[in-house]
Amino acid sequence: MGCRIHAIVLLLLVGCASPYPFPMPAMPAIEARVAALLPADAILLGEQHDAPTHQGMHRRVIEVLGARGALAGVAIEMAEQGRSTAGLPREAAEADVRIALQWSDTGWPWQAYAPAVMAAVRAGVPVIGANLPRSQMRNAMVDAALDASVPNDVLQAQRSAVREGHCGLLPDTQIGPMTRVQIARDRAMAQAIAQAAVPGKTVVLLAGAGHVDATLGVPRHLPPALRVRAELLPAEPPKKDYCAELREQLKGKPTP
Repeated sequence: MGCRIHAIVLLLLVGCASPYPFPMPAMPAIEARVAALLPADAILLGEQHDAPTHQGMHRRVIEVLGARGALAGVAIEMAEQGRSTAGLPREAAEADVRIALQWSDTGWPWQAYAPAVMAAVRAGVPVIGANLPRSQMRNAMVDAALDASVPNDVLQAQRSAVREGHCGLLPDTQIGPMTRVQIARDRAMAQAIAQAAVPGKTVVLLAGAGHVDATLGVPRHLPPALRVRAELLPAEPPKKDYCAELREQLKGKPTP
């Protein structure tokens, strides 16, 4: 592993139903859970992208850390590297925050993520784009050095995760390139966390569940000295059939 993991990483496996209901804890319970994770240089919060409960939890974690004066910044998968709210005042309007992050509603509905993002802005800390820029993805697809950046067993497990994450519908010729993009994105997010780290405070990462996987994801690429903590939450049933949607998107497309 590339860092010391002091708690179970938050794994929210999209498409896996929870075996029991998980009500949103009251604020005092959130405070206690956050306090139990500290001290930490980084707290990684994975999410199921269509689960409002998870995004609500992220907002409350940010609010608690902000109120304690312990929040260094919030790195997000939902914006590209190089985008940041640094320099904006606490009272910045949502429109200005969206412009600073060059937010795209196409992949990330603002209404879902605005509460967590704005909680960080109101706390006076930067929200930092952590995702690999789209302009770099094509280069990542053909960068064979990314294959060698992780052990072979991890590479094969990541390839399996990519295959399963795309419902087994991707042609075999696309599995390798898509896996490289996933690794490159994990590395980009780890870099964003490391750059935002402040001694005595905590950087929070908001990203999809796969990216916070302790074996395959961001934690593997973080500096060994960072204290990384996270938490396990149950997944929720997906709001729609993503495999059917993907199947429809791929219908009629030629196989490379």
